[in-house]
Amino acid sequence: MSEAPEPDAAPDSDPAPAPSPGPEPSAVRASQQVRSVIGKLRRRLRAAAGTGDFTLTQASTVGRLLDSAGVGLTTSDLAAAEGMRHQSMATTIAALAAEGLVERRRDPEDGRRLLIALTAEGRRRGEEGRRARSEWLAAELQRKCTEEERQTVIAAMAVLERLVHD
Repeated sequence: MSEAPEPDAAPDSDPAPAPSPGPEPSAVRASQQVRSVIGKLRRRLRAAAGTGDFTLTQASTVGRLLDSAGVGLTTSDLAAAEGMRHQSMATTIAALAAEGLVERRRDPEDGRRLLIALTAEGRRRGEEGRRARSEWLAAELQRKCTEEERQTVIAAMAVLERLVHD
């Protein structure tokens, strides 16, 4: 004999999910402060490197090519790393090539692919800029922060690093 459902029983469907309450006020405030400080820090680092003639994308592209250990990267690789369209990265590469900072060469493993690599001048300028940024930031941290504050910065960077890894 089958039992009839109780009159007050809920139907066999899942209840609608509760609406997301949104980020906590502290998360919103932290987000605003991180974005603001990172933007200001990027501008200060760029000025310290003396790369005022580079756009931010050009400077970042040179940095990525420095990190490629001389192997080079494709335009598509660079565009994906910068989160931009292939055509926009091609424009960036063309500007760097016009300055004699990058060159295009065939991939030795796949001759159909073109790799973008730094020229000797591009490597020199990229390394010089990286060194200047590092020296400026270390000097500012030494001058303006206590040891305890520098340790706090190191800990905060570990937290921020988690945000950029999926």
